[in-house]
Amino acid sequence: MIERTIYKTILNRIKTKPVTVITGSRQVGKSTLCKMLVEREHFNYVSLDNMRDLAFASNDPAAFLNEHRFPLIIDEVQKCPALFVEIESIVNKQKFDGLKNEGMYVLTGSQSYNLMENVVESLAGRATFVTMSPLSNKEINNKPELPFEINPSINDVDAKNNSDSTDDLYKSIVRGFYPEIYDKNLKDTDSFYSDYVMSYIERDVSQLINLKDKLQFQRFMEVVASCTGEELVSDNLAKIVGVTSKTIDSWISILASGNIITLLQPYYENSITKRIVKRPKLIFNDTGLAAYLAGLNNAEVLRKSRFAGRFVETYIINEIIKSFNNNGLSAKFYYYRDTNQHEIDLIIKHNGKLNLIECKSGITYDASDIKSFEQLKDSTLEISGSGIICNTDKSYSLKKGFFAVPIKSL
Repeated sequence: MIERTIYKTILNRIKTKPVTVITGSRQVGKSTLCKMLVEREHFNYVSLDNMRDLAFASNDPAAFLNEHRFPLIIDEVQKCPALFVEIESIVNKQKFDGLKNEGMYVLTGSQSYNLMENVVESLAGRATFVTMSPLSNKEINNKPELPFEINPSINDVDAKNNSDSTDDLYKSIVRGFYPEIYDKNLKDTDSFYSDYVMSYIERDVSQLINLKDKLQFQRFMEVVASCTGEELVSDNLAKIVGVTSKTIDSWISILASGNIITLLQPYYENSITKRIVKRPKLIFNDTGLAAYLAGLNNAEVLRKSRFAGRFVETYIINEIIKSFNNNGLSAKFYYYRDTNQHEIDLIIKHNGKLNLIECKSGITYDASDIKSFEQLKDSTLEISGSGIICNTDKSYSLKKGFFAVPIKSL
């Protein structure tokens, strides 16, 4: 079993609040991590995937929580909204009685919208939140994982310790990063992703909406996967899929709430007077799932396709976001594009600074490739740790303070 960086983050969060909420897409390893908490931290555990337990919790939440005493993990808790009010009551009583109430409950679920909605309503101020992602490249290779930064002295050491070739990069992109693939050492992932999509539509999507045509929703997912790394234009997707723009927006929100996709919002601040594109950029949270849905289930096919650059960009952005999330840091992620076609692939806002990042699949670049960075020269925030992430073997300078660094450092 692969050790997860985020496990330490969760242990730290448990010590700070009565309730820790863990969200993440299906099969990212939430249940496995919960079993570790049972074994190592002596939590009790119950899953509402069990129909008998779900019926018990729904019919009498007080009796259910009296039988399943804290410290307690409740898996798939969003299936029983009645539990949240009862948990609030127990947490409040613990505090009223002057007893320690940190680390009482760990709640997990794959439908973050329903889960967050109920937590915000009932447990505001009593809960801390953690989002689990698929495996990071550092986790797979059992390497220390720190929040990513463009720093040649660090990046070159990480790259030197990574023997992967450019071919290996595309193989990893197509293979994807779900734990089961690595736990079972699956070489052919088609059946895994086929089952994944079917389970996701049948068990997650169908609980949220009355889905009349499941094949049409799968077609929608296929189209969205092929658009990873692009701006979200609902009208265009509607024409391809054959539904209304309103339906596309609803379905996009379902993918986002299920942690299947991330919507990078455009970066804006008052000091920047450019005409900013207002549409978000769509990023699939796992490149293997996206490659399967887009019919790019072979590394060489992907490498030679018109999608290669956007899938490399998706991989880079995902690995950077994982490195922050896994370490429990609340960075914010954006992109930049204006009506003059100036674009910055990723902007990280953290600790009062901006990191500007271009994602490239080639090797050799120069200062002209980061000219769009000039659009943020009037930012009120300090710009540092910026440059290009690409397939170079070793870092090199683009201009003073800006560098190209290896993808292999991720």
